[in-house]
Amino acid sequence: MATQRRLIIHFNDGSKKVVEFPQQIVDSDATMAARLKEALEARHLVLEADGALIVIPFENVRYLQVYPVPKKLPSYAIKGASFKD
Repeated sequence: MATQRRLIIHFNDGSKKVVEFPQQIVDSDATMAARLKEALEARHLVLEADGALIVIPFENVRYLQVYPVPKKLPSYAIKGASFKD
């Protein structure tokens, strides 16, 4: 069975959307880094969900949460962080 992933999209208006999906690629350092770079440069998130194509411009997104954390993160990522109020 494919490993399930979860993406929480936090929008600028304060709303959020939860998306669950199977693992898309095999976790390899080079492939994961290239896919992340490609997604960020595209400036929009493209999903196939419930039989529809969904395109979400990053200008409408405050931030994304992805679970579980990918095994390989960009070299500039801060690891082991936690939010404090």
